[in-house]
Amino acid sequence: MIKVLITDDHKLIRDGIQAMLETIEDIEVIGSVHSGEFAVNAVRNNRPDVILMDILMSGMTGIETTRWIKDIDSTIKVLIVTMEISKDYVSAAIKAGVEGYLPKDVDKEVLIESIRAVYNGERYFNEAIMKLVFEEFYASEKLKSTDRRLPNELTAREYEVLGHVASGKTNREVAEALFISVKTVETHKTHILEKLGLRNTAELIKYAIKNHIISVDKL
Repeated sequence: MIKVLITDDHKLIRDGIQAMLETIEDIEVIGSVHSGEFAVNAVRNNRPDVILMDILMSGMTGIETTRWIKDIDSTIKVLIVTMEISKDYVSAAIKAGVEGYLPKDVDKEVLIESIRAVYNGERYFNEAIMKLVFEEFYASEKLKSTDRRLPNELTAREYEVLGHVASGKTNREVAEALFISVKTVETHKTHILEKLGLRNTAELIKYAIKNHIISVDKL
């Protein structure tokens, strides 16, 4: 039997969910509370398996309440059921440790399926929430990627120049190899040294060897 605690500051919502779940044989509603504070007390007194939690309530938010509950017993599963559907709320809830996140307008079958899923150790997010999760993930990865590139990334041409210079070629030899002017080679070298935080050609050669841009036998 899955013991469920309902936490929502709207009595109509609590009563509706409770009436819905009372018809399900493997689910038992052991409590229905209107605030995060009461949810924490209920957890201390009678450990539920799954808590259905709203986000915005009087007093503590569902996210704050989740943190408290996870500190008390990390094995209790928290399933957010809310009208607050945004990247910020979803991200904060996941960081707080929730096992699932659903909008309040989901079908009865989805709610029951989600309760069983989180009880069995799975994560549960419907399609709309998953879309937000992936958008947040890719935005974060894109930002990390940008941070990795700046300010030291070299252009493709700069890598070519770096390879030739590090292998011992003069500026003129590099210019002839790449079909560019000597002045352009000098400009590229200046940019490379600045981007890599190096002071001279000797340090540039060491950098190229260390980062496997050239091998020692090419010197």
